Amino acid sequence: MSTILVIDDEKGILQLMHQALTKFGHNVETADDGREGIRKFDDGCFDIVITDIRMPVIDGNGVVAHIRKSEKQSIPVIAISGTPWVQEPGNFDMVLPKPFRLKQLIESIRSLAPVPTRSRCGGRSRALRASGSTNAAI
Repeated sequence: MSTILVIDDEKGILQLMHQALTKFGHNVETADDGREGIRKFDDGCFDIVITDIRMPVIDGNGVVAHIRKSEKQSIPVIAISGTPWVQEPGNFDMVLPKPFRLKQLIESIRSLAPVPTRSRCGGRSRALRASGSTNAAI
């Protein structure tokens, strides 16, 4: 499955997303603010980035602006936010307003990153059997 970077300043959201996405076979790395997210993005290889929009220091708009100016600018970025109207138009591939169903998130990931980009990282992807309910809300 995909290697995903999740950025959110709410630790509960990070834990829940990590647990849920891992259960569906994704490799997940988390960052608790935009600055740490940008550092991990620059140092790592991800198939998709999921970021909150409203965060202190560097917000989700700053994160996606950095990604779009990088060498890895084509990586899909999903915004998750309780205030989706503060996103800058055109930078995010998708916006999910909080709360959202896990099923929506999994379907969004599948539609934006259907095949992990092994060539970007030079590594191998692990496909794990997905199990569990997608009706839970995050």
